[in-house]
Amino acid sequence: MTEIRTRFAPSPTGLLHVGGVRTALFAWLIAQQSNGTFILRIEDTDKAREVVGAISQIEASLRWLGIDWQEGIDKGGTHGPYLQSDRLDIYQEWAKRLVASGRAYADPYTKAELDGFREEAKAAKRPFLYRDHRPKNPPEWDGTQPLRFKSEPKAYTWKDAVMGELHTGPEAIDDFILMKSDGYPTYNFCHIIDDMLMEVTHVLRSQEFISSTPKFLNLYEALEIERPTLATLPFVMAIDGKKKLSKRDGAKDILVYGDEGYLPEAMMNFLATLGWNDGTEQEVFTPAELIEKFSLDRIQKSPARFDEKRLLWLNGQHIRLLGLDDLMTRVERFWPASAAHASADKKREVLALVQDRLKTLADLPLLSSYFFEEPTPDWNILQDNKQLKKLATSEIRALLTQSAEALEQLTDDDFHPETIQAALNTLLESTGQKPGVLFSLIRLSVSWAPFSPALPDTLAALGRSTVLARIQRSINATTA
Repeated sequence: MTEIRTRFAPSPTGLLHVGGVRTALFAWLIAQQSNGTFILRIEDTDKAREVVGAISQIEASLRWLGIDWQEGIDKGGTHGPYLQSDRLDIYQEWAKRLVASGRAYADPYTKAELDGFREEAKAAKRPFLYRDHRPKNPPEWDGTQPLRFKSEPKAYTWKDAVMGELHTGPEAIDDFILMKSDGYPTYNFCHIIDDMLMEVTHVLRSQEFISSTPKFLNLYEALEIERPTLATLPFVMAIDGKKKLSKRDGAKDILVYGDEGYLPEAMMNFLATLGWNDGTEQEVFTPAELIEKFSLDRIQKSPARFDEKRLLWLNGQHIRLLGLDDLMTRVERFWPASAAHASADKKREVLALVQDRLKTLADLPLLSSYFFEEPTPDWNILQDNKQLKKLATSEIRALLTQSAEALEQLTDDDFHPETIQAALNTLLESTGQKPGVLFSLIRLSVSWAPFSPALPDTLAALGRSTVLARIQRSINATTA
């Protein structure tokens, strides 16, 4: 069997966003599941638009996500160089071959002349085709003029691994530029040469290139090379489904998600299921499961919607899948400043309590700061609680006083979740209150956080003396 070789070939003209990363992920998954090779190639032929630092950001983004490559610009390989600006001699050689075979010619026209041809076509209400103005005796190509492909227009039918059987007529094929006057190749030319020489078996790219595929097919034939498996990936749309996702709609630098407390496994899961599923109801996939189950024929033909709420949900699910030791390592930079001098054992105890409530790692300060510093009582928070805001101040004081008295009966040695729960159950009976009222009131009085882990666990982690002191402080604050 032929080794599966896929590639990701981004242009360093900006930061790597969701759509590009998804293309890389799908190509990586195909290579991984067949023990094939995934190549990182940088297509830096548009020097005018190149962004300083973009290549490093592309590499860092893929590595954060867990996508590694076996051949590429920083790893080398037998098919390099992997930076297109280092391959100019290769493109020159193949351009000359096309000239010699009569399938390429120098473009002699000025921009003004080309604009005139376009205006003529517009006035005649017909599409502009360069081949209608193909020069009869083009000058010898010396590299100072653009080099154009001499197309042979024809109808094509081809199989796309995602879109199925596609058709086009000869009108879709025109004479396009192979080499620019600055000595650099166009994407339409160099990616085909690179894929051939790097023995790429599967080419995945965005839907925006599907209209150019007939040109590529014509060039494959002119070069007498076998075309790879072509797979067109539908667009990733904004949440409203009306337009392609853009920066305005949340298409931010993929590395920002790591800074915001998202796990790479969750992002990989999210991206993989943007337009793909395995035919079951499963939504949460580990990287190993994705490698095992992914297939091109399960990619949907319609665009996928970027739903950041679903990403947030998936992130919470993946946080809960982590072992505590692993989670301790990942949250190291997310602890609140007040935890700086806390022991590792204390942090571990707190993290075990809040893990199930974390949606992102960045939620950790909100969920844990009151374990490490004294919170400030603020009874205005009751306005956000439908049940508690109905309580009179006198009722609040009475309930908290009874709560303190009940918990005070426990010794330091007995201040464990089980004994605390028993004391709270007895307190419910003696006060006649609902758990949603009494337990919420106690939770607020010791944490002043919008939510917290299970109350007995929270109280046990805080410790008896701290709990009693905070309840008393909260009682005092009712008259402040």
